[in-house]
Amino acid sequence: MINATGNRMTQEISRQSRLASQIANKQAQVSTGNRLQRASDDPAATSRIAELNRTQANDSARARNINLGISLAAQADGQLRNMSDLLARSQELTVSGANSGLNPDSRAAIALEMRALADEIDAMSLVKTSTGEPLFANISANAIRFDDDIAFAPVPTRQDIFETGGVAISQIVRDAASAIEAGDVTLTGNALTAIGGAINHVADAQAEVGINAARLDRLQEKAAVRAITVREERSKLEDTDLTTAIADLNGMTLTLEAAQAAFARINRRTLMDFLR
Repeated sequence: MINATGNRMTQEISRQSRLASQIANKQAQVSTGNRLQRASDDPAATSRIAELNRTQANDSARARNINLGISLAAQADGQLRNMSDLLARSQELTVSGANSGLNPDSRAAIALEMRALADEIDAMSLVKTSTGEPLFANISANAIRFDDDIAFAPVPTRQDIFETGGVAISQIVRDAASAIEAGDVTLTGNALTAIGGAINHVADAQAEVGINAARLDRLQEKAAVRAITVREERSKLEDTDLTTAIADLNGMTLTLEAAQAAFARINRRTLMDFLR
């Protein structure tokens, strides 16, 4: 009888200890907001969370690349807009310079302004990004990886933008200035045609950059949707359902308190009470 009673007491103490441990674990879930305090709480969920964590890390790196690509495309678009304005002014000056009635001083003034415009175009070709790298890469464009299977250069090379037909656009403007200064009507007419071609070339380059920018915007939207999906799945696996957890905690606490009270009453009974 005494041995049986002792065994029951041991079992009850063990049961209450397990319940107390469960309460402590549930309290930790509530206080931290994380339902998984250790891998053994849910091995399958823990494994999946580790996968999602790697996915989020990779997605963060891709997001940074996409943001970089968008920034580069925007900067390049701004430079190309400025370049279009400079070429439009060069075209205007060339038309004025084609007037055979201009005196040498007027032609020289036009040529001076056009050479200044050519210098500005050369400076644009060497502009740098916020990281100190050339915006327009020399010879080989800088491809950036934006997704597992998607990598491209958001900005064309310096040669692709600032040259047409193997001739630098700035040189085309300088040649026009020289033709105007010399009063050569034929060469000035040829220069006017060349500047018109350069304007079309820059418009095509600007369209290419715009296409890349639109593609990056779509990739950014896709990445944002994927990030939300991954975050929601991880939250379901990892986060504590506070309503359910608090209800469970209250229930377990009441159960433990009742068991402890009953255990205390039983322990107050004497040996003679058990022998009766």
